[in-house]
Amino acid sequence: RDEGVDVVHAHHSHDHWLAVLARPKRALGGRPPVVRTFHNLRSVKRDRLAATLYRRTAAVFAVSRQIESRCREAGIPPERVFWIPGAVDLRRFAADADPTPIREEFKLGDAPVVVSVSRLATNRGHELLLAGVGLLVRRLPQTRLLLVGKGETRRHLEHVVADLGLGSHVIFTGYRDTDLPSVLAAADCFALMAAGSDESCRAALEAMAAARPVIARRVGALPETVVHGETGFLVADDRPESVASALETILEDPARRRAMGSAGRARAVECFGSERSVETVERVYGEIR
Repeated sequence: RDEGVDVVHAHHSHDHWLAVLARPKRALGGRPPVVRTFHNLRSVKRDRLAATLYRRTAAVFAVSRQIESRCREAGIPPERVFWIPGAVDLRRFAADADPTPIREEFKLGDAPVVVSVSRLATNRGHELLLAGVGLLVRRLPQTRLLLVGKGETRRHLEHVVADLGLGSHVIFTGYRDTDLPSVLAAADCFALMAAGSDESCRAALEAMAAARPVIARRVGALPETVVHGETGFLVADDRPESVASALETILEDPARRRAMGSAGRARAVECFGSERSVETVERVYGEIR
């Protein structure tokens, strides 16, 4: 009340409940409306308790069409459900970042490089990617994979790398932030085998903005993001052979790789600039205040 809050925007179930139950009265009467962004399918519940919560929610945002459909199935009126796809900083992840510092730091030379940016956690698809790379290096032995990120499964993944005999092919870079555009610039292609807690899969959007073709599983918002055969390839199953084949197709064809990267950048500019999401959110805020 003292801060003159007009809208309360929640992103998780806990703060969603707190927002609905604890929001103060406004000086001019009434309580500020609550909105919620759903970042993954599992957060959309379809029980009585959730129905009560959703009835007290003025609007919800979904970061994928799948989540948008789930919201409607959960009984949220369609006129209160809004799709806002993931957004990327197009200026930061420009296509002209310098790959040299990363290529030099990890002694990559002219090797074909696959980059994957993801928290090192369970159910993030790293084992599938590593198995695919294990097959790939039989055909393209100079290939290097940069696993970018930190997390609790790093030691496990290091054992997987050792068991597959990939010690000279896989590099754990740790968490990268300020130089992430250079990391992506050093890549010939980007790979992502699973969605994280935010199913908008921002890492794939950043790779597209950096003009890198994306190899991805059909999970989360990735089928809505990657145009199969145009901005990359979507892998329809969890077979290492499928991953290896998609990677090899990209790495063996420089002209196609460049064309897909350019198409990805164009798609990021057209569909995933932050301005589009901001406009939608601000419009909804204005309508519900």
